[in-house]
Amino acid sequence: MMKKRLISGLLTVALGAGLLAGCGGSSSSGQEGSDRQDTSSVVVAMGPTSEPEAGFDPAYGWGAGEHVHEPLIQSTLTVTNTDLTIGYDLATEYGASQDGLTWTVKIRDDVSFTDGEPLTAEDVAFTYNTVKEASSVNDFTMLGYAEAVDDTTVLFHMTRPFSIWPYTMAVVGIVPEHAYDSATYGSNPIGSGRYILKQWDRGQQVILEANPDYYGEAPKMKRVTILFMEEDAAFLAAQAGEVDVAYTSATYSDQQVEGYSLASYASVDNRGFNLPAVEETKDQEGRTVGNDFTADVLVRRAINIGVDRQEMIDHVLNGYGSPAYSVCDQLPWYNEASQVEYDPEEAAALLDQAGWTLGEDGVREKDGQKAELHLLYATGDSVRQALAADFAGQMEELGISCTTEGVGWDTAYDRALADPLLWGWGAHTPMELYNIYHTMEETGTAQYSPYSNETVDTYMDQALASPDLESSYELWQKAQWDGAAGVTQEGDIPWVWLVNIDHLYWVRDGLQVAEQKVHPHGHGWSVVNNVDQWTWSQSGKD
Repeated sequence: MMKKRLISGLLTVALGAGLLAGCGGSSSSGQEGSDRQDTSSVVVAMGPTSEPEAGFDPAYGWGAGEHVHEPLIQSTLTVTNTDLTIGYDLATEYGASQDGLTWTVKIRDDVSFTDGEPLTAEDVAFTYNTVKEASSVNDFTMLGYAEAVDDTTVLFHMTRPFSIWPYTMAVVGIVPEHAYDSATYGSNPIGSGRYILKQWDRGQQVILEANPDYYGEAPKMKRVTILFMEEDAAFLAAQAGEVDVAYTSATYSDQQVEGYSLASYASVDNRGFNLPAVEETKDQEGRTVGNDFTADVLVRRAINIGVDRQEMIDHVLNGYGSPAYSVCDQLPWYNEASQVEYDPEEAAALLDQAGWTLGEDGVREKDGQKAELHLLYATGDSVRQALAADFAGQMEELGISCTTEGVGWDTAYDRALADPLLWGWGAHTPMELYNIYHTMEETGTAQYSPYSNETVDTYMDQALASPDLESSYELWQKAQWDGAAGVTQEGDIPWVWLVNIDHLYWVRDGLQVAEQKVHPHGHGWSVVNNVDQWTWSQSGKD
């Protein structure tokens, strides 16, 4: 099996080498690569899923969606700083009305698109109205419509208060109204950002070149080549010196690549299981909803403190990760009350308290029912499979019998209504918390796993209605735990969070990757958010 994978990888590398040779990329051998003199370009290998299917159109997910990142080709109104506070790009100032239903944004007057036409508030309004109408990736139901008041002022008329709007403004790239065609823009984007799309060979590579008329600091990297390849191929490409940066995983972390070092970047790219918090029933569609075992809060609390997260990091991730306790670890709205200590003795005591007594076969029982979990993970994801297996082993030490099953995403969402599914989350916005825990009116439970708490809902609604972003943080924290209610260990604990996965890259010696903000879910474009600030040492090597 390994031979087949390596052969496949070698073929991909060979293809990549041909592409690089054709576009004047890195040299074709590791030795020559170590002597590279071109200090104005970089070649980065990303996974195939990083390639935007619909192209580089913000209306169809570029810069947004599951893998949130800076759009590079287009400008945004705001940006997130390395500490995840909000900074300015096109915007010079912004603010919300007292009722939160109108946002006023002033923009720069010195910005032009790469076709020479000026960027005005009309383009901003057009972009947001287009994204609202067309986007199936992001939720824009909070936006009524955008309106240009004059060339430098845009009003966002909201359907409901939305204090975290500045985070949305940080990922929506602005497109030119005069040159936008939804059928062609994705392949031939015109923007005002740091880079211009020079070439896109679908399924193979993207070449970006610095925008010579960029209004900000001129990019230090004049040419950025992105190769899309499987992980095996990316590793072999690094070994051959064909790339400067190559994504990788803990699977390869014990390897050595001459002329490269392994870079590890912290993330909120977490993995965790939902624990259905209601008893088993059937919904109107005939789907099984709820789980009689995890419906007991004492069971959920036992599971949460019965997990040795560090053991998972050491044995599954080879040390490249951090314990996860919530969906917002390390972020400004994180509540430290989420953190727990591994305590198998207390976990066993909680199960005893709940009436689940240990049987002679080592499996707990209650009223003739076995303590059992059927754990689901995404088919083809080896890390999730390994985490699920490790978790199952730890649960069995507590007397909980576990089985694991790989499932496709076509059925995973429905099955997670009744069985724990190993999810991946993590975003630079508190909306992630809302989407996971807030009750949906149409179902009476949260979206991804049956759970509902009116107090938690109220805090999150109040957070969205806050007069400004910073004042909302305390309310998001209270939604997690207010001393009496919430989603932490002492509260309802409807999810058990396991690990935050470090994002790993092979980085060529001599390349200085600029300081990274904590990466969100998705191992890809986030690393090049600030590629314009990357530099090489004078010789190309240290």
